[in-house]
Amino acid sequence: MDPTQDRDSPEAVIRRYSDMVYRLAFARTGNRSDAEDLYQEVFLRYLTRAPAFTSEEHRKAWLLRVAVNCANRFHTAPWRKRTEPLSEALSVPAPEGEDLWEELRRLPEEEASQLDQLAREFGMEILTPSEELQASMQAANAKALELLRQELGAETVDGFLAAAASAETD
Repeated sequence: MDPTQDRDSPEAVIRRYSDMVYRLAFARTGNRSDAEDLYQEVFLRYLTRAPAFTSEEHRKAWLLRVAVNCANRFHTAPWRKRTEPLSEALSVPAPEGEDLWEELRRLPEEEASQLDQLAREFGMEILTPSEELQASMQAANAKALELLRQELGAETVDGFLAAAASAETD
């Protein structure tokens, strides 16, 4: 098997550049759900257009440029211009669990470890922010895959993924 084929497989490229694209999208939007939408758009374009690259730097630059362009279009979208900021008098509750995470971050490491062990004994799992991000990225990948199946057809996408998976095991 040619090692460049494995390195150039869509799954390998997405794995390699997903953090970079997501961080750029998040930095440009400041919002997790908007960043996930931009992330999906970038990789959907990558998979549907299948551009040819002269080098790995060319691929990276293309992904970054597409991410920036998507973010710029996001900020100039008509629906964003028609929104109004929330009134100062209107209080918005913090996302669920955000206050808890702040309290958990303040705990000494030993107490945090004991709390984690206690939660696991009761069948609960405490996700760290990085684990939450990973779960969120997996959900974004699943959503992107579903969009690809709708766009290109389930047989085409599943066949491509099966071929890529068999190439990885070879």
